[in-house]
Amino acid sequence: MKSDKELKEDVIDELAWDQHLDAVEIGVAVKDGVVTLSGYVDSYNEKMAAERAAQRVFGVKAVVQEIKVRLPNSLQRTDEDIAKAAVNALAWSVSVPHDRIKVKVQNGWLTLSGEVDWRYQRDAAEDAVCNLLGVPGVTNQVTVKPGVRPTEIKTKIESAFQRNALLDARRIEVQVRGDKVILEGSVRSYAEKVEAERAACSAPGICEVQNNITVSP
Repeated sequence: MKSDKELKEDVIDELAWDQHLDAVEIGVAVKDGVVTLSGYVDSYNEKMAAERAAQRVFGVKAVVQEIKVRLPNSLQRTDEDIAKAAVNALAWSVSVPHDRIKVKVQNGWLTLSGEVDWRYQRDAAEDAVCNLLGVPGVTNQVTVKPGVRPTEIKTKIESAFQRNALLDARRIEVQVRGDKVILEGSVRSYAEKVEAERAACSAPGICEVQNNITVSP
């Protein structure tokens, strides 16, 4: 198993390698395999890219996100401009039922609300707007409409795990309580833990995934 010092170096290298962000002002701290990211970036998209980069590093058990978005003057936009851009971005996304999503903007911060049929539609709505210029953050309050029995959800998720080449389904236990999925077990990397959550989120009728999977490299 890698030491915290080695993990820190690997995370710093991965941040520098990622072409989607400028890591000059990003700080990295590691304790017991848990990575804390701090500092400043120019956009919400860069903030999320930094988190994904840290998650990819083998040996990382968890990522604490403390990066702040500091918009340059050239990226400052009015709330009205951001709202119009968000509505257009949602309309262009083929995965989003845009007529069921509401947009609110306050001081640049975007809040999405409404109801959709699938968790992937909820996530796609956030993905559609997180790259917009002038947006320091996004709050996703979109809910998923229930309508599938827990036993059906459990079966669908377990089948998805078995099909996924990135996951060892034998090491993951799935529990379903209403519209909430609870994942238990252990995986080999933090990236695999994230992938398990992503796969579970694709099940119909799921509003929340509680990921209790531990990382044992």
